[in-house]
Amino acid sequence: MNIIGALDTPSAGTYVLNGTDVSRLTDDRLAEIRNKEIGFVFQTFNLLHQYSALENVVLPLVYGGVQKAERYERGKMALDKVGLTDRMTHKPNELSGGQRQRVAVARALINNPSIILADEPTGNLDSKTSVDIMRLFNEIHAGGNTIILVTHEEDIAQHAHRILRLRDGEIERDERNEHITKID
Repeated sequence: MNIIGALDTPSAGTYVLNGTDVSRLTDDRLAEIRNKEIGFVFQTFNLLHQYSALENVVLPLVYGGVQKAERYERGKMALDKVGLTDRMTHKPNELSGGQRQRVAVARALINNPSIILADEPTGNLDSKTSVDIMRLFNEIHAGGNTIILVTHEEDIAQHAHRILRLRDGEIERDERNEHITKID
């Protein structure tokens, strides 16, 4: 995940993202790629507690130099996409775990990235909320975004179109999921 997310560079080989050889970029260019091409969703949400949901969502736009009015307009649209328009002024401690994860997903979507990396996005959630988050990921995927999700939960993995199973850092199996869990 760190290599795909351009947080680490490979020790051998190349990594090409949308025609750009990411493995040979400077730190500044890697930061730009991470901000514009990759959305991150973490198990622990990684929200800044002093900021509202909307302020958390627009942070990547601040770093991208987007003007305030446009930032907030795009942030409101992202929160609407995840069903949190009515909670945009709330701080993280005023939100449920599922709502915090939706804020994190909205933040990951804000730059319309090529890839969304989700590291155990349901790990801190109850089973009903986990299904809600997977429904949201299914909608995002249907909209054309690539989602790479890491999970240890078999029921969550069953929502994926393709499942790679790793053991000790090596691909043990790579399979198409013929029985994708459908959510109504």
